[in-house]
Amino acid sequence: MPPRIRQVVLDTTDARGLAEFYRELFGLRYRSGDEPPTPGEPDPRGSDWLVLRNDDGVPLAFQQVDELAASSWPDPTVPQQLHLDTTVESVEELRIEHDRAIGLGAVLILDRIDDVDEPLRVYADPQGHPFCIFVG
Repeated sequence: MPPRIRQVVLDTTDARGLAEFYRELFGLRYRSGDEPPTPGEPDPRGSDWLVLRNDDGVPLAFQQVDELAASSWPDPTVPQQLHLDTTVESVEELRIEHDRAIGLGAVLILDRIDDVDEPLRVYADPQGHPFCIFVG
């Protein structure tokens, strides 16, 4: 039996902050024990490794690193290295999710919402990782 993909891991200089961004964006929940501490308490997991899950799909994990160069895509100077493709059912939902993503701190880097064959938008998360939301 071949290996199975367990999770997708994103390097980040702010594991808790990036996990919160994706938790809100995708409606995910923390793995037991990875939840944020109460205000004022230390957050050792938030400065090391966190996992988010849902009921149907590959979970996301966040690994704390000291330095991270944000992707410069579509400029090839710093490649994407990895990106997430996500889908919505309609262009109207794409517009709604655009507002949510921007409100959470994403930056729009490519807008093809008017593409008849494949409407999509590409964003950078707060750490510079690209992700796509397209109608599919």
